[in-house]
Amino acid sequence: MHIAEERIDPADEGFWAGVRAQYEVSSNFVNLENGYFGTQAKPVLAAFEGYNRLVNAETSHFYRRIYPERYADVVRQLAAFTGTDEDELLITRNTTEAMNILIQGYPFASGDEVILGDHDYDSVIATFDMVATHKGLGIKRVRLPLHPESDEQIVGIYERALTPRSRVLLLTHMIHTTGQILPVAKIAAMARDRGVDVMVDAAHSFAQIQYGFPDLGADFVAVNLHKWLGAPLGVGLLYIRKDRIADIAPLYGDASFKAGDMRRLGHFGTTPPGPVLAVADALAFHRGVGGANKEARLRFLKGRWMDAAAGLPHIELLTPLAPERSCAIGAFRVNGMPSKQVIEHLFDVHRIFTVERSINGGTGVRVTPHLYNTPDDLDRLVEALRGFG
Repeated sequence: MHIAEERIDPADEGFWAGVRAQYEVSSNFVNLENGYFGTQAKPVLAAFEGYNRLVNAETSHFYRRIYPERYADVVRQLAAFTGTDEDELLITRNTTEAMNILIQGYPFASGDEVILGDHDYDSVIATFDMVATHKGLGIKRVRLPLHPESDEQIVGIYERALTPRSRVLLLTHMIHTTGQILPVAKIAAMARDRGVDVMVDAAHSFAQIQYGFPDLGADFVAVNLHKWLGAPLGVGLLYIRKDRIADIAPLYGDASFKAGDMRRLGHFGTTPPGPVLAVADALAFHRGVGGANKEARLRFLKGRWMDAAAGLPHIELLTPLAPERSCAIGAFRVNGMPSKQVIEHLFDVHRIFTVERSINGGTGVRVTPHLYNTPDDLDRLVEALRGFG
């Protein structure tokens, strides 16, 4: 693809048809559950398969003599993409692993308090609960409104939860169940003024919306590269601000590196090079589409179904309608019908694939289009939703 330096209209179906042609997806159903992991574009998949063949053919010669520099080049590209230094980044296998390195390595003391949200990712909450049991931590949970009035309302909820014992505040940048985008930088600034560290789970926001890690104002950020960047399954990324690296005790330790060296935290043993090498190709494809264009198109597709569904009396939207408060991900409930029944009906009758999620003490249906989806796909969903009435 060419490098898309110019801004493209998110409704320019000629341009987006060209992007769509770069993906090979099943025609057996309409996939509107792209939040789990991303589909690799054809050039990324082809490169990934080539790397696997290369590694299989050259085995330890490649791994010992060639891979270290190739790996370093991928890290350099990620540093440029995220606005960080290379020695502040560690490639992991996913966000959950990156968060485990942070949570289990953080210098908690008995009696410290952690602030979590009911909307945070289940595995991350479970890790905090486990560490809290072992280290004698207090856990406090907050609940956010589905439709906030302002950033200040959200900041205030977190601020009121803090106490003199609060040590760490977990923030999910883009809530995985509803797609709501939190004002992380504002919350982080408030927490910093109170002497509280912020850990950011940015699994879904990374490469879906545009930002650099420093923009979030947090010392610790974990992301997935196999979601919206479109790299192969099995790659995530951990960012720790340089002067905080030594504070984290290694979970997968490598004592050959000094304290304060990010590599000390990443002794994972022999791992597949292919997914890591293909990150460079995923970055190239992302640049070819253009980050701003991608974000606008995903928001356009989300709005295509949500704006129409907002007028249906039997549909409850669980995602804010204000464009800046979400991007690709949206969620809804059908009044009087279990969400599990809704997703089964959508698939069995309309061949539309979605997923049920736990949301604010209940359940809902998450809808997540991708760049290969068309407006017709979302119109098909809207017609199905009308039928529930």
